[in-house]
Amino acid sequence: MLHWLNLSNIGPSSHLNMMLGYRLSLITGDNGLGKSFLLESMWYALTQTWTGEPVLPTDRAREALIVGALTGEEDLFTFSFSRPAFRWTAPLPPPQGRAGLVVHALADGGFAVWDAARCVQTTADDSTRRQAYRFEPAQVWSGLSDGQGNRLCEGLLRDWASWQREGGERFALLQRALTALSPSPEHPLRPGRLTRVSITDPFEYPTLTMPYGQDVPLIHASAGMRRIVALAYLLVWTWTEHRAVAELRGVEPEREVVFLIDEIETHLHPQWQRRIVPALLDVVEAMTGADEINVQLIATTHAPLVLASMETRFDTARDKVFELDLRDGEVVLSEFDWALQGDANGWLTSSVFDLKQPRSLEAERAIEAAQALTRQQDAPLEALESAHRELLRVLGPHDPFFVRWNMFYQQRGGRPIFADDASETP
Repeated sequence: MLHWLNLSNIGPSSHLNMMLGYRLSLITGDNGLGKSFLLESMWYALTQTWTGEPVLPTDRAREALIVGALTGEEDLFTFSFSRPAFRWTAPLPPPQGRAGLVVHALADGGFAVWDAARCVQTTADDSTRRQAYRFEPAQVWSGLSDGQGNRLCEGLLRDWASWQREGGERFALLQRALTALSPSPEHPLRPGRLTRVSITDPFEYPTLTMPYGQDVPLIHASAGMRRIVALAYLLVWTWTEHRAVAELRGVEPEREVVFLIDEIETHLHPQWQRRIVPALLDVVEAMTGADEINVQLIATTHAPLVLASMETRFDTARDKVFELDLRDGEVVLSEFDWALQGDANGWLTSSVFDLKQPRSLEAERAIEAAQALTRQQDAPLEALESAHRELLRVLGPHDPFFVRWNMFYQQRGGRPIFADDASETP
């Protein structure tokens, strides 16, 4: 698992340094500040492969470095960019095969999977070839080939259908993973019967049994359900394929799994957003049963509910939250000093999200104008009444700020104004 990462002369910042949480690291920040880039750099540090095109230095005159350390390892590994070769090289030997299992869920619905037992191969000239499994979004569902006629993965639809017909361990693991990742105990993700969807297509598609009783084919499920189902499938596929190859090689299966998840809340309803992180922390235990597996989850998020969901589970000894901010034209990464915020609104107005108000922009402006009037000893009654009307229009009579303001307004002699006539001109 990744313990420490230092980046120089690549990405939005000239220098970034982070000590990751042993169990959980959540990365927040505005769009364009480098959250996805950080995950891609971590993926490379763990696997020595890129999910897309390699990251290039931002300043040609300076050396570009990726330096890191794995948990329990004393030696650092260092990658530098060689301009003559136009590729990243490792002047110090990186750890070979020490990052055992890594699953990277990309924001576009694609996945990358690294399994040292399958992805590291020795060629005829004794050199080491490293090639991860890179799934485009459609390939998660339809399957993956290596371009030379070799089938690497059958894909979610065919594997699910065959696993369900077999009724063996792999389908049981998939059911456990789906249960753990369900939006609520009342609405579990349950496989339904296999079904055909076309008179011209003989394939029988997997389905999910919906709370209203219908079995809906996966290809017709919501975007949020498809994302969760794909994640559950890739976890089961990665784990079962790894165990099979480990047995063939005569080695023990890995006991560490790293999840990299970009925009973890993508397509998810709020009820799912507040469950997804705790569920992922539990899903490997549910999937592997009694096996003791160490799980490291590193995810980016824009959702305050994701942070709020961890308030009862956060362990300062194992978990961390990081903020990417723009300060004086420079992207800066800092660790958030963990403190309970109480609810999603508390997180929205914390330094993690930096909103002045967890409301609309109109409401924010109306509150600021009203607060300015409360600081004036002789504010004109007409100004107070105008502010009162605007607050009632944008907040409504039951908003906590409006209730406090209304007491102040009446103490200053303001006349009652009701919601029905709040938009009238005084």
